[in-house]
Amino acid sequence: MLTRIRQLAASLTPRLIDIRRHLHRYPELSGEEHQTAAYVAGVLSSAGLTIQQNVGRVGVVAELAGATDEDRIITLRTDMDALPIQERTNLDFSSKHPGVMHACGHDVHTTVGLGTAMVLAALKDELPGSVRFIFQPAEEIAQGASWMIADGVMKDVSAILSLHVFPSIAAGEVAVRYGALTAAADDLELTILGESGHGARPHEAVDAIWIAAQVISALQQAISRTQNPLRPVVLTFGKIHGGRAPNVIADQVTLQGTVRSLHPETRTHLPAWIEQIVANVCNAYGARYKLHYRRGVPGVENTPYLSQLLAEAATDVVGSAHVHILPEPSLGAEDFALYLEHAPGAMFRLGVGFRDRPNYPLHHPEFDVDEQAIPVGVMTLAHAICRYWQLPY
Repeated sequence: MLTRIRQLAASLTPRLIDIRRHLHRYPELSGEEHQTAAYVAGVLSSAGLTIQQNVGRVGVVAELAGATDEDRIITLRTDMDALPIQERTNLDFSSKHPGVMHACGHDVHTTVGLGTAMVLAALKDELPGSVRFIFQPAEEIAQGASWMIADGVMKDVSAILSLHVFPSIAAGEVAVRYGALTAAADDLELTILGESGHGARPHEAVDAIWIAAQVISALQQAISRTQNPLRPVVLTFGKIHGGRAPNVIADQVTLQGTVRSLHPETRTHLPAWIEQIVANVCNAYGARYKLHYRRGVPGVENTPYLSQLLAEAATDVVGSAHVHILPEPSLGAEDFALYLEHAPGAMFRLGVGFRDRPNYPLHHPEFDVDEQAIPVGVMTLAHAICRYWQLPY
């Protein structure tokens, strides 16, 4: 079977590169992936799969029926959305949409998903069970998975797989991890309420900007002194807004941030811990506050036997020297975690780095991938899916 997978992937590679470049040239933001979804549906339909459109608002689901009465359904999830970033790669197929770019590799994810579907469609008479392909919108805003799940994509699913590009390792390499892969990601919005006054008479006012600075410092210092260093927490304020004029003391400042954590117990107590520190600082300086804390997505916790399935499939495809076990999780987040609340699953990292030139990180305006990674991703997933029904689970 692997020999046929290799042959099919090799014959499809030129088309898959064309698909990736088309997707890269025409990126769409989260929740707006209408043309991307239509394009994906067209490719899947031409490969003979049964498709549903407008699932999870603008997502696409494809079904490939198995050749026997095996009732276990394995699912592959890929994401389709781009980021609000102005591209600076100077590629011939750079984004045609100003301020929108596939800077996180979702064009590659979608292409690998399509390639896997095309390979398995050619092998459908030899597949014991059914395969479901999920092409999800809005991963970058951590909403798309919940939309898809609400529309029933996880019904009867026995296992789910996914991938994410990884520029830190070269194309032709694969990385897997057992257990925690990504962090939980929560959001907060904090408003500091002071009293306005003349910039020359600070003692007559309550300076919301200065108090906001104290809050930020207090929280960052408290992480290092009150949180278990073996259970990391990252709190980043990425947006601050306040003040009306340089000589007027601001009476209100709004801060927006993200909170990342790896351990569920830590995550549970973080809202109260943050609010206590905010309250202490504000009370000390006569300010009030409003705090809105929103729980986002949990961390991705890979199911060990499915990580093993991916590792073994990748080893067969690229050789053991090119398969790595990730020693640490990432504090990035992935709404793939929401699917894992409904079925066991695993995500692996697909190396896309260049060996002969600098590699830019994800979310960078010059981010690019070595397209030779695409058939590696296709072969790894197709081989893993074909081997799935041999598992006793």
